[in-house]
Amino acid sequence: MQFVDLGLNAPILKALTEQGYHKPSPIQEKAIPPALAGRDVLGCAQTGTGKTCAFAAPILQRLEAVRGPKRPIRALILTPTRELAIQIGESFAAYGKYLKLRHTVIFGGVGQTPQVEALKRGTDILVATPGRLMDLHSQGFLSLENLEIFVLDEADRMLDMGFIHDVRKILKWLPPKKQTLFFSATMPPEIADLVNSLLKNPVKVAVDPISSPVEVIRQSVYLVDKGNKPHLLAHLMEQKQVKNALVFTRTKHGANKVARDLGKAGISAAAIHGNKSQTARQQALADFKMGNIRCLVATDIAARGLDIEELSHVFNYNLPEVPETYVHRIGRTGRAGRCGEAIAFCDFGEKPLLRDIEKLIGKKVPLVDDHPYPMQVFEAPKRDKNGKIINQEDAEARQAARERRREREEAKHLSEQAAQEKKAAKTPPPAADGAVQPEAPAKKRRRRKKKSTAPSEETITLRPAPVETEETSLGAPPPSAPKRGVRPGALMDTGDSMPNTEFYRPNPLDSDVIMDATARLLAPKRSLLSSILPPKKQETKKQSAPQTAKPAKAQDAKKAKRPKPDPSQGRRTQTPAKAKQAQPKKAVPTPQQSKKRSSSPPRRDRRMPPEPPRKNQPKDSTEQASLMKPYYLDIGR
Repeated sequence: MQFVDLGLNAPILKALTEQGYHKPSPIQEKAIPPALAGRDVLGCAQTGTGKTCAFAAPILQRLEAVRGPKRPIRALILTPTRELAIQIGESFAAYGKYLKLRHTVIFGGVGQTPQVEALKRGTDILVATPGRLMDLHSQGFLSLENLEIFVLDEADRMLDMGFIHDVRKILKWLPPKKQTLFFSATMPPEIADLVNSLLKNPVKVAVDPISSPVEVIRQSVYLVDKGNKPHLLAHLMEQKQVKNALVFTRTKHGANKVARDLGKAGISAAAIHGNKSQTARQQALADFKMGNIRCLVATDIAARGLDIEELSHVFNYNLPEVPETYVHRIGRTGRAGRCGEAIAFCDFGEKPLLRDIEKLIGKKVPLVDDHPYPMQVFEAPKRDKNGKIINQEDAEARQAARERRREREEAKHLSEQAAQEKKAAKTPPPAADGAVQPEAPAKKRRRRKKKSTAPSEETITLRPAPVETEETSLGAPPPSAPKRGVRPGALMDTGDSMPNTEFYRPNPLDSDVIMDATARLLAPKRSLLSSILPPKKQETKKQSAPQTAKPAKAQDAKKAKRPKPDPSQGRRTQTPAKAKQAQPKKAVPTPQQSKKRSSSPPRRDRRMPPEPPRKNQPKDSTEQASLMKPYYLDIGR
């Protein structure tokens, strides 16, 4: 069967031909037709059998058939690792080369700004890791309401890495009506429950027994002591003339150590693991694919999804504790029908792990005894109080982590000490007896002046000036500080006849001085006679009206524009001429006017000045009796 027989359109077939795809693999042959028909697919296949093309080609063809002016997210591919997400994005770019669809890859470890900008421009296909997808969704940068196709790749790896709860949360954001494509190399019970709740009448596609290694991979195991593993690895790299190799370790510390040992042996190597930044990981992987380095040392973060063309060897430097992980590791070689070789190192403490692996794959792994570093240590591994084997590499990794943490703390302490010394160097040393202290800068003197205490109640403070000495003549401050309320430097020069006198000069920025000045400004003005003579017994509004009357010219100009007064709105201000004419006539007060007179406030004390007339004006918030009363001067008392 050829790809043209699967029902794919011409642009996709042309792109596949350029990539060297002529005959579909078993998983592609069985999964592409039902996926094109819109049915749910459950694919169980060994890694390296072409699962990415099995779901990418149908997605491209279905989305190209119906395209609108807007570009909402119509297909979502969820992957466990960043490297696998990048690889799937490259596959979509290659297969959809002659289509007008857009795809975007988002993952953590890098800045989100370029990813957000790509989402704002619009995308048809989104490839994402769970963490970054949840972050951008919570921030409102993406919506999955228009999703048509959902792909969950490497579902069992999601379970191993602890993403299964995140996957269940993401599933609640998806519309109920959609096509789901589910791919996994193994089918543990938790994944089976997820399949039953997610897929509806799926087409099951199984290629090779679950968890069985690819038959084209040559497997072997070397019994070697833990201390001789670096020497054996370098020996096999040179003996077998390994072009490129992927080396798996259990810990991040072990990956760094193996990369350093290979470098000492003259073999170019780089390490990738969780502690490496995403940029460093991508750079190391790119160098490995380009052939710049021969060995890529990795933890299980790279055990799945990495497609490295013509990878010749995979070394299990440490055997994994989970048997299924061994199958995924060796699946990095022998991809797409090519041959490959998988070599495992096993010390005495790892023999139980080797038995579990052989039980899973259903056969014995060939043992190689002819090598220069045979096993010589046959001691049982140490166990903790719970019976678990104590791994020496884990203890070394913890010790290395403690050393790094101690180095960081020492570096932080040294930096703080250097900062303190630098600060102390800028501070001038204390002056010795008889030495002249340098004057403080002007800005600091102004700050101290602002923080000075309020002046005392005394109006004048007299204090004899200190005897002038050599120190005071040079500008040194007097030995005694000025009294409270006396501003320093306020000395009046009186010559030699009498000592200098220090007068009280209030600080204009003190709160008492500001309140005093404000109250005096707000106090009403009055003449000297009004304060001496007793006030008149009757004081009508007509007599106070001329004080607020406007000039005659201004009233003549506005006379035509002024509307007729409403008798219910109270009296308006009269001119002096009209006030004299209306004075002898006593008008009968209306009920409203009598009500206003009765509700008028009681008369003020004679000793207090009269308040200015108010004509429907809002009361000023600064005219408070508690503020003004203490500052009135009673001259007539």
